[in-house]
Amino acid sequence: MSQLVTGRDHATPEPPLNRRTEHGSEQREAVARLLAIVVAVVLAAVVTHTTSVLIVVVALVIMIMLHELGHLLTAKWGGMKVTEYFLGFGPRLWSIRKGETEYGIKAIPAGGYVKILGMTNAEEVDPADEPRTYRQRPFRNRLLVAVAGSAMHGVMAFVLLWGLFVFIGAPQGNAVAISGFAPLAHGADPARAAGLQPGDVVVRVDGASVRSASDLQKVIEHHAGTPITLVVSRHGHDRTIVVTPQAAAGAKGHIGVLIGAPVVRSGPVESVGKAGQLFGRVVTGSFAGIGQVFSASGIKNYVHDLTSAKAASQAAKTGDRPQSIYGAARIAVQGAQAGATQLILVLVTIIIFVGIINLFPMLPLDGGHVAIAVYERIRSRRGRMYHADVNKLTPVVWAFVLLLGFVVVTSLYLDITHPVKNPFQ
Repeated sequence: MSQLVTGRDHATPEPPLNRRTEHGSEQREAVARLLAIVVAVVLAAVVTHTTSVLIVVVALVIMIMLHELGHLLTAKWGGMKVTEYFLGFGPRLWSIRKGETEYGIKAIPAGGYVKILGMTNAEEVDPADEPRTYRQRPFRNRLLVAVAGSAMHGVMAFVLLWGLFVFIGAPQGNAVAISGFAPLAHGADPARAAGLQPGDVVVRVDGASVRSASDLQKVIEHHAGTPITLVVSRHGHDRTIVVTPQAAAGAKGHIGVLIGAPVVRSGPVESVGKAGQLFGRVVTGSFAGIGQVFSASGIKNYVHDLTSAKAASQAAKTGDRPQSIYGAARIAVQGAQAGATQLILVLVTIIIFVGIINLFPMLPLDGGHVAIAVYERIRSRRGRMYHADVNKLTPVVWAFVLLLGFVVVTSLYLDITHPVKNPFQ
């Protein structure tokens, strides 16, 4: 049994200088190897033109490690002993030790984990470490550690949405902007020739206010060969531009532009409310989607997708089916190719969905530890802490793991054989 000893004479002796130097050298070599791997991966992505894939992979890795960071920080704050903080599983590729915790990367990047001693009563722990195990800490500490991972998902999603409104902006629904040019036949380009620029917000056309794309399109289509007057807002100033639509398909007028909603940025304070509202809508939609998937009709449709190629193809067109992490990452890559806004919205959806799923009250998910902590709190009495026997849950846990594995494998099969249609095209 170890004990806390104070005073210089009883302190643990410092390691010899040569040993400390060797340890420092090993850590520097480990960091150098990690940097070399990172540089090689980035260069490979640039050379193969797969930087959008790399961006999504990095984003998902950050999501995983921030989830685990929530567990790590709350466990250390609660006085628990944390021995490992790793990305991936299997053989170690790289690691470094700081204090009593080893940080590193393993060969199979299929998730991440934090090793906290004594997560259940079935785990054998050195008696010297027993007071610092998860199971011996007060209920509030255990509950905080269990929910910290999913709580980090909420923080990540909110920060991304806030950053979207502040730094990138969101489409303004009741306005029309020039988003690009689409030259007509024989290279005719009336819009660019007239002086229109991408980002111009169309305020009026021939004196009439423009509130939607159809307001502008109707005037252009009915004035082939006849000049029309546009008032556009550019960098906060109104400009008057005269452009002559040219007859194209069906003799309708066209000026050769792509139109869309203008993107407007908000202030930091205003964006808090906007981010909160959108966050709430995504959370509500995620719960509704999960409920639909696990409803009787949702399960029936999913089985039909697995047994019928026609049904699987139809579901792929509508996107109305569960997707694997591969399928979700594929959609995120397509979002990255479509633009930063689309990428952020896809990532927020993934982050919130994973956070919610993690709170499902069944081991090995975080929600299983929440449920056990609450149950133990209910069964505990003053001066006596009750510990649930997790061994009794083994059959149920295995059944859940098998079900989860079935969903993972079959959804991956559908994402490979019948990939969901690109929602950004």
